[in-house]
Order: sequence, then C-alpha cells, then structure tokens
Amino acid sequence: MEGGDGRDDPNMTWENDPTSGIIPRALAQLFDELRVQSEAEFSVRVSFLELYNEEIFDLLSAADDITRLRLYEDSARKGSVIIQGLEEVQVHSKREVYQILEKGSAKRQTAATLMNAHSSRSHTVFTVTVHMKESSVEGEEVLRIGKLNLVDLAGSENVGRSGAMDKRAREAGNINQSLLTLGRVITCLVERAPHIPYRESKLTRLLQDSLGGRTKTSIIATISPAGINLEETLSTLDYAHRAKNITNKPEVNQKLSKKAVLKEYTEEIER
Repeated sequence: MEGGDGRDDPNMTWENDPTSGIIPRALAQLFDELRVQSEAEFSVRVSFLELYNEEIFDLLSAADDITRLRLYEDSARKGSVIIQGLEEVQVHSKREVYQILEKGSAKRQTAATLMNAHSSRSHTVFTVTVHMKESSVEGEEVLRIGKLNLVDLAGSENVGRSGAMDKRAREAGNINQSLLTLGRVITCLVERAPHIPYRESKLTRLLQDSLGGRTKTSIIATISPAGINLEETLSTLDYAHRAKNITNKPEVNQKLSKKAVLKEYTEEIER
C-alpha cells in the first residue's frame, strides 16, 4: 500500500518513486483535485493505525509510544467505531503526506521470513478526512465532510513454508485468525445471514462500515505468478471474488450548516 522500494536511495522520494504504492498516489490525486476547487476552502487530516496481535497502536505517535488504543462503538453512527486517543494530523501538501507515511511505515511491525524479506506482521488503516467549506445558493456557509479509509491487510501465512517460529508464528496465527473472521463476515454478508460476526475480531469491527455499509468499497488482490504460490493465489482470488459480491448502500456526503456541525461535535465531546 505504501510502496516505495526506492526508499533506501537518498535521492529517491515518494513523489518520484515509480514503485510508490496506493496511499501516496491516492493522496497526490486528492490534493490535485482539491487545488482545482478554487471556490471552496478545505482542510485535510490523516491518521495511521496498526492492528498488531489484535491490539491497536497509533503509528503517528512517538517512536517509543506503545500505548494500546481502545475501540468503542459509535452510538451516533450505526456500524462505525471510535478509537480513543488516535492522533489526527492536519496536512497541507503531498510532501507532508509522504513524511507522515515514512514516519508511520518505519514504526510498523515487519520481519523477515523465508517467503518475504519485509513481511508485514500487522494490518494498517490510513484514514483521510476532508472538510470542505462552501457557500449555498442562499449565501449560507455549509460544510461537507468526506472520509477515505486505505486498508493494508497482511497476507495469510503458511507457517510451515514461511519458516515462522515462536513470536513470528504467533503473529502469523493472529493474522490468519483475523483474516478468517473477515472471510466469515464476507460469506455471511453475501449469503444475507441474519447475524454478521463483526465483533469476533477488531479487524472486522474497524471495517464494518466498509463491508455492507454506507460506503463505496474497492478491494485490490495482490497475487504471485509463481507456480510455487498457486495455493495462496487461488485462495486470494476466491477471497476477492466473494468480497466482490457484497452489496453496499453508499450515501452522498451531506452538506451541513455550521450549527449542525457544532451540535455534532458537542455531542461527540459529551460522549
């Protein structure tokens, strides 16, 4: 998702690196589109969290900060969650986004296995929130709020083939367990089951609004063309095919007046 194999080259930046991933490319396009909106004022805030061994950590906090963050249901928005203590950073340019990505990526849990020299040992969620202030036909100032969640899932792991032992094997077990729960949630949504097991994993609680909720959701499946990885490739494609059959009900971002926004923030503070 972050990409950037050229980060070891001091002359290479996220912006000119051809291997840059989805996140820097998405943010670059977002800023380009916002700059065109000359009539509207806007602000962009980002957060970057890691789900490691079923615990949530803030990748934008200090390097030595290993505080576990708590997850709460959002009583005001069904299917949404609130993460207590997660830092949101305001960004003004692509360059600031790249610096934040570098900071967060450096803190993310990775390790070498027999199958991947930089194997992700965690899932991450990079969230972008855009506030746009416009003027209505009546001349009243209104605010539109949009949110983009960019989720990087660690791949499922065959412990026997990856050579993971002890701590790495436990990490792989937690990754596989959360992905299995996500797979069950996808199956239940596709089959329109009466109960969806969102609460069985923090990963599915974080993704609840993106799975059968009010958002537009895309999934990118990364696979290997090598014959030795045939089993993983088929499993990944089956996973993506099932996810493709989920029906979401996207809602257009509402335009809120200043009073409505202040009321919403007041209610959130009181909670």
